[in-house]
Amino acid sequence: MRKTERYKIEGPNSLWQLYKTVSFWKVFKNTVIILIVKFVPFMGLKNWLYRTFLKMKIGDHTAIAFMVTPDIMFPEKIKIGRNSIIGYNTTILAHEYLIDEYRLGEVSIGDEVMIGANTTILPGITIGDRAIVSAGAVIHKDVPAGAFVGGNPMKLIYTKEEMEKRNSSRR
Repeated sequence: MRKTERYKIEGPNSLWQLYKTVSFWKVFKNTVIILIVKFVPFMGLKNWLYRTFLKMKIGDHTAIAFMVTPDIMFPEKIKIGRNSIIGYNTTILAHEYLIDEYRLGEVSIGDEVMIGANTTILPGITIGDRAIVSAGAVIHKDVPAGAFVGGNPMKLIYTKEEMEKRNSSRR
């Protein structure tokens, strides 16, 4: 189960009531920063912008590819470890707005994680150290450290132990 906090609402759907839950100016500023950062070709500068203006926690040597979209409303709930790669056009969500409620959840991506292109990471997810996520996956539950996962919905392809065995047999 994803680790999200649920907030019930009354009246129209929760997205219609968006600015009761987050400041318009915060969303506006975050949108501008994210649009700029998507096109910055320098990883160090990109990470500095995310850390400074969006309050994201990003480890050293992490590479966030072109067109990655972190959560526009709650980017401060995203933590990415050191020396990880977030692939092209990936979306990392820390919120979801539903009809009768909205949910918020921290996203924690470990050290030396590889996330393939066009992946969607839902709120309240933890991806363990040295995990590999295949391109196009929808991450709707936690990923164990060292595992290889993929698909929509996400499925475990190899455990850490199976990956180690597979990698050692190739040498």
